[in-house]
Amino acid sequence: MCPLRIVVDQPADWRPYYPSDDLISAADFLADEPLAPQHDAATHVINLCAGLDYLDTGYYVSLLAQARGQRVLPSVETLNQLSRKTLIDLQLESLTPLLGDLARRGALSGETLTLRVMFGECQDEGLAKLARRLFERLPCPLLEARFSRQTDGWRLSRLKSLPLTSLAADEQDLFATALNRHSRKVWRTPKARRRYRYDLAILIDPQEALPPSNKSALKQFIRAGRRLGIDVSLITRRDAGRLAEFDALFIRETTALDHHTYRMARRAEHEGLVVIDDPRSILRCTNKVYLHALLRAKRIACPDGLLLHRDDFDSLPAKAAELTYPMVLKVPDGAFSRGIVKIESREQLSEEARLLFASSALLLLQEWLPTEYDWRIGVLDGQVLFASRYYMARGHWQIYQHANGKVKSGGFSTHPPHEVPPAVIKAALKATRLIGDGLYGVDLKQIGERVVVIEINDNPNIDAGIEDAVMGTHLYDRIMAVFLERMEARRRARR
Repeated sequence: MCPLRIVVDQPADWRPYYPSDDLISAADFLADEPLAPQHDAATHVINLCAGLDYLDTGYYVSLLAQARGQRVLPSVETLNQLSRKTLIDLQLESLTPLLGDLARRGALSGETLTLRVMFGECQDEGLAKLARRLFERLPCPLLEARFSRQTDGWRLSRLKSLPLTSLAADEQDLFATALNRHSRKVWRTPKARRRYRYDLAILIDPQEALPPSNKSALKQFIRAGRRLGIDVSLITRRDAGRLAEFDALFIRETTALDHHTYRMARRAEHEGLVVIDDPRSILRCTNKVYLHALLRAKRIACPDGLLLHRDDFDSLPAKAAELTYPMVLKVPDGAFSRGIVKIESREQLSEEARLLFASSALLLLQEWLPTEYDWRIGVLDGQVLFASRYYMARGHWQIYQHANGKVKSGGFSTHPPHEVPPAVIKAALKATRLIGDGLYGVDLKQIGERVVVIEINDNPNIDAGIEDAVMGTHLYDRIMAVFLERMEARRRARR
C-alpha cells in the first residue's frame, strides 16, 4: 500500500481533526531528504498549505513532491492554472451547459453564488454535480468558486484555493468526511497498508446495460490482483478526482472519445498511472472511419468499402448506382451493433444516409460479408489472450439485435488459440501492432480462405463464463500480471 503524506503549514492547523501519523508540516516536508527513493516515489501527497501562489511555500511543496516522483494534489500544473484566469476559463468552459441546466431547475438564485468545494463535495446537495465537475477539471483539495448572473447566463467569476484554517465548524465536518472518502488510506492501519504493494482502480458504470465485464468477472479481477499484491478497487466516473491515489487504471466501461472514459484515461496517464485502455488506443479504436483508413493504408485485409461525406450527399445517387447490394452502412463510433444498417438498395442508402449524417459528417459504407459467426481474438501485450466465436443472433445478420427496446444476442464458444486457424491469429496480431500494446479484441470474419479484420476493440468483453471458458482464473491472473509488471517498471524508472 502506498504511503500518504498530508502536508499542512503548522501541525496546529490539524487540531480540529483526528490525529494522524500521515501528517507533516510544510517545513519538515521540504527539509526531508528521502533515504529510500524507491519507496518515496510511491508516496501520495495531499498539500493543504495556505500559500499555493507561485514560489510560495505550498507551491514548493507540490513542486518538490513532483520532483521526487510522488503523486501530489494539487499538482504544479493545477496551481499554474489556478493562477491564470484565462487557463481557468479554458479548463472550465465545458461547465456552461451544466450552469444553464442548474439555473433552469432553480438551483442557482440571486445575482451571485459562492460555492466551497472539498475534494469534489459541497454542502448543497443540489450543487453536488457542479462541485464534482470543478474538482475533476482542477483537482485541488479545497476550492472556493464564485459565480455571477450575466445577460447570457451564469458564469464563473472567480476561483481560488482555500486554506484549511478558513473552514467553519460545519465545513470541517464535511472536509473530514470528504477526505476520508477521497483517500481511504488515511485511516488504515500500518498493517493493512503493508498488505498490498500497489493500488489499481477498475472504472465501471453500474448502470451500463452491456458492460465489458460482468459482476463475476469483476470479482475475479479483484481476487487475481490481490493474489499478486495489488489492492483492486471499483470506481465510477464520480471518482475522477481520486485517480492520483492509484498506481493503475483498468477501464471496464464502454469507451468513447467525447466521454468521461477518455478524459479519465488521459488524466490517469498524466498522473503517471499504468492505463488500460490508454488514451491512444481509445482514440484509434473507437472510430470505424479511422480504423478503415488505417487498415487499408497498412495493407491489412478488411472489407471493401468507401467513405461517404455529408457534403457529397447530392452526388450519392451516382455513387450508389455502381454498387452491388446488400452493403453495410456504419456510423464511425457505433458499438454493440448499434449505428450499423444493412442496405438493400440505392433508395434505402439515400434514406439511411440522410438520417445518419445528422450525427456524423462521415459514414463508412462496406461490403456485406454474411457469416455464421465472427472470431474475436483477445490480445494483451502483443500476445493472444483468448479466442472466441460470437454467433449471430437467431434470425438476424448481427451478433446483437436491437428491437423494441430489447437486446438479443447470439451464442458463443471459446477455443484454445492452437485450434484457431493460423491466418486468423496472424491477422489479429498484425492489426493490434498498429494500435499499441494494450488489451484489444479483434473481430474477424473468415470466408473460405479469405480472412478480414472487421474492427479492433480497445475495450473487449471479458465476461466470466465466456472469454474465460478455456483459461478460467488464469485469464484474470495473466491480465493482472501485466499490470504488475508495468507498475514495477514505472517504479524502477522513478528510481
